[in-house]
Amino acid sequence: MNAQVRDKRLVAQSFSRAAATYDSVAALQRAVADQLINQLPVMTPEVVLDLGSGTGYATPLLRARYPQAQLFSLDLAEGMLAYARGRHRLESHHHICGDAEALPLADASVDLIFSSLAIQWCEQPRRLFAELARVLKPGGRALLATLGPATLSELRRAWAAVDDDRHVNEFLPLVQLEAAADALRPCWQQTELRVLEYERLGELMHELKALGAHNVNPRRRQGLSGPARLRILARAYDEQRLSNGRLPASYEIYYLDWIRTSA
Repeated sequence: MNAQVRDKRLVAQSFSRAAATYDSVAALQRAVADQLINQLPVMTPEVVLDLGSGTGYATPLLRARYPQAQLFSLDLAEGMLAYARGRHRLESHHHICGDAEALPLADASVDLIFSSLAIQWCEQPRRLFAELARVLKPGGRALLATLGPATLSELRRAWAAVDDDRHVNEFLPLVQLEAAADALRPCWQQTELRVLEYERLGELMHELKALGAHNVNPRRRQGLSGPARLRILARAYDEQRLSNGRLPASYEIYYLDWIRTSA
């Protein structure tokens, strides 16, 4: 991982711009959230935090599972929160614009943190997990889904045929996440590799842009998407076509159920 970290303002702006288009291309994101919902613990939480809540897909699912809880939806992107506010108006539900690495919540105030495909944008895992542990009550749970470094490996290999810049978002390996979570103990975790398929590279690139998940890395140069470069990129990606003739795009997904150890 490059020593530089992403500019979170760019991350927030990217996802804010994508709020209106996100759901139209978010089939994978919904499937991952559904799988994480199925792992929700049997408990009666007073406060539930949906961390990186996006357009609010998980909001009604969390409310149905924990009808008496105070529900907080927190996201870095104000545009996502504004979109979600228009979709879901529930009792005891609050929207907060904030950073997972500097949560605007009191110590030991949350019983359950639910976060589906959001924390991969945090590149300082010790700071992130220290914040999760700080706001969780002792015995509180963090149920997380995040992306691993094999995500979009095919696109990364194709870009390597063009130049040596960093065009594809990179994510932390599980061993690095585990090493950073001093006050959180695993209850259960699982790794899954999902491979999406496309007819053309343009479909994948359009989807990433509509999700707000296109390249927000530091070191990105300008003017990299000229026709000649894109032709080289497309040829390099074509070499990775599957036996059925379609282009693969891999997503490495970690499902984590971690508990806050006693103070």
